[in-house]
Amino acid sequence: MSDVASRRSRGTLIKIYFCTVITFCSLYAAQPIQPVFQQEFSLSALQAILFTTLMMLPLGFAPMFYGVLLESLSAKLIVRTAILLLGVLELIFSLTSNYLLLLILRGLQGMAIPAILTSLVSYISFTAPREDIQAAVARYIAATILGGFLGRFLSGLCTDLFGWRFFFFLLGLLLIWGFFLLRTLERDANLEYSRPTVHQVTELVRLPQFFWLYCTIFAVFFVFAGLLNLLPFQLKAINPAFRETGIGFMYFGYVMGILVSLNVRRMISLFGSETRVAMSGLALYIVGITGFMIPDHRAMFVAMFVFCTGMFMAHSLLSGYINTLARNKKGIANGVYISFYYLGGTIGSFAPGVLYEQFGWKIFLISLIVMVCVAMFCLHKVQRAAARVRVTDNN
Repeated sequence: MSDVASRRSRGTLIKIYFCTVITFCSLYAAQPIQPVFQQEFSLSALQAILFTTLMMLPLGFAPMFYGVLLESLSAKLIVRTAILLLGVLELIFSLTSNYLLLLILRGLQGMAIPAILTSLVSYISFTAPREDIQAAVARYIAATILGGFLGRFLSGLCTDLFGWRFFFFLLGLLLIWGFFLLRTLERDANLEYSRPTVHQVTELVRLPQFFWLYCTIFAVFFVFAGLLNLLPFQLKAINPAFRETGIGFMYFGYVMGILVSLNVRRMISLFGSETRVAMSGLALYIVGITGFMIPDHRAMFVAMFVFCTGMFMAHSLLSGYINTLARNKKGIANGVYISFYYLGGTIGSFAPGVLYEQFGWKIFLISLIVMVCVAMFCLHKVQRAAARVRVTDNN
């Protein structure tokens, strides 16, 4: 690749990473300030957490329902249109004062996000030099994690300084800027998007090693989304004067995902296998949840680092392990993995809120620990099923 082409490639990748960060900021911006929505619109906690749940829901169904769109239209058209739509919806969201309309807008924003993320990932593999694709994808994952933290932190900070509407208005402007930045995409990427049929999904999920692995990741993200979504309400319950900037900063442990994702191979070498790393991550998960039982924001801040490290250890290893199990039809296996991951997050972001409202924080945390134990049981089943497959193959 010539120097000019190399510089153009790096420039395009930087624009893609920028749009990735802003998209994930949009996905999680409402999470730390849900108590603000609760107070302003006189909502229950369950009504307030819908602002995050509705954004996440379409991601769970994306592999099943976005295939036709992504196969029939150009990647450049899809990603630019979706980013523009998301930006315009953010601007409207920042100017709206009706709770029902706000929820509808969040749902529409959530529908745009899968198209953006799928197209951006495809452009990374299309744009990066072949020898740099793995590193480029790793940087993309880091961008998603960075966006998840910045969306939460800056939302809290801007809410304290300027009110909650300011950050959503700023996101709208940045997304529209992203629309113009991506006009320089030279030509369309080959999406290589696997759209699984119901029969293919059923056939795959019936295999024990896949069934138990999908159950594991469902439980893992169920717990993660549940705790992060309800944490702001508990911080306010401990100290009603706790500011939104402080709530946003509580998510700083989320950046542990970058550190974990960059050291996946070292962890596998240290522990001996992917499933052992994931099991160790689940054990750390429980330690982190236990730390949140201490009614002090400083203890919770430390617990967040442990909690996020455990989550990303499990997720990073399982997302790679699925490709080891799926020798054929890796695209379909990964698509179903993403669906179970986000469906777990969608349900987890809402359902445990019922326990929180009825029985309080500690019972809620105990229910999450039980769910992690379910994940550990499922992962044990994955190990046994995979071992049987290896024995069968060797014979």
